[in-house]
Amino acid sequence: MKITDIRTFAYRIPTGASASSVGAPQASKEGSPSHGRTEDRPPIDDFGDYFIDQSAFTSIYSHHHESTVVRLETDTGIVGWGEAQSPVAPRVTRTIFEELIRPLVIGRDPFDIEAIWTRAYGAMRERGHPTGFYIDALAGMDVALFDIVGKATGKPVHKLAGGRYRDRIMLYAGMGGTDPQEVADKAEYHVGHGYKALKLHLLVDRDGVADIAAAVRERVGPGIKLMVDVHMRQTVSSSIELGRRLEALDFTWLESPIDPSDIAGQAEITRALDMAVAIGEWSRTRYEMREAFERRAYDIVMHDIGRTGITEGHRIATLADTYNIPVAPHVGGGGILAVAATVEFSASCPNFMIMEHSHDANAMKAAILKEPYEPVDGYFHVSDTPGLGVDVDEDRLEEFKFPE
Repeated sequence: MKITDIRTFAYRIPTGASASSVGAPQASKEGSPSHGRTEDRPPIDDFGDYFIDQSAFTSIYSHHHESTVVRLETDTGIVGWGEAQSPVAPRVTRTIFEELIRPLVIGRDPFDIEAIWTRAYGAMRERGHPTGFYIDALAGMDVALFDIVGKATGKPVHKLAGGRYRDRIMLYAGMGGTDPQEVADKAEYHVGHGYKALKLHLLVDRDGVADIAAAVRERVGPGIKLMVDVHMRQTVSSSIELGRRLEALDFTWLESPIDPSDIAGQAEITRALDMAVAIGEWSRTRYEMREAFERRAYDIVMHDIGRTGITEGHRIATLADTYNIPVAPHVGGGGILAVAATVEFSASCPNFMIMEHSHDANAMKAAILKEPYEPVDGYFHVSDTPGLGVDVDEDRLEEFKFPE
């Protein structure tokens, strides 16, 4: 069996325009830390399709859902689908795939998954591209190869990636805002949909985070697992003080307290707190993570399968397991294929803890599928369907594709 055809799709689903047809709330800005109404966000610089927070050096976001999908086809007619998470600039990832990765994949046996990844990674590493958009593109390739092999063998991806450790994948739902009672309302809404765990994206100062956290804990009670992501907006000292206040509220983790490149600072926070520190969504390979593991810079690793792929995702998880560190895979702005790949990864990961999920954006993301793909009562149930377990509607994908 050989890979004989490759197609890539940089696509955008306009949030408001598609909401009525796919069930997503029109006010949701998918991928934004606010995960809610426009007025919940801090002041922004708006560039039309994209926006960025005025108050901090933070990520640029899209007003829409954007990503890059990879379609590989074999000489036997089997089609595999993958996704390179691209919440902004999906045409960049598409170009990288078409110009750099295509010649490394065409003609290869799709069963050579790890060998293909290693060859492709090495092709640009010496030139100074060991991370970033190039590795995102490799992730899409990797997931598509797993989808092909699953379909060829009649097995779900998790059976190929390590075997089934669990029958359902526990999720936490993300939300944000700046007003304590409004965030508490969102938390109550998600609990009403069956979620047993929630994460608060809070782009406010230390006292504001603590006030919102207290309001949410009071609203949902002691039986719901709560986490907070402050998106690098704290210092080492303020992170420690905030963490102690969150410990009193029985929060499970403090996420991304400071710049992730400050490994020494992260380690200091982790040592000072009894609660867990979670980080890792920016890192795409085990090479990037090695020092952080060695220095115990965090307690929970959160790599993103839409950026690592399944092959490297499992290598990172294995490295984490040697340090007794659990895995809580990040999803964020990833599309529905990244979600499905993360479910398959999570089912096959021995040290899996919990998976991120965007409840209100899921229907919008699934607009490119023939059938719905959604959780029930806060869990994705693991399927025996061969491959990723989802079927892409190519007509819908073409509808949302960026112009050539």
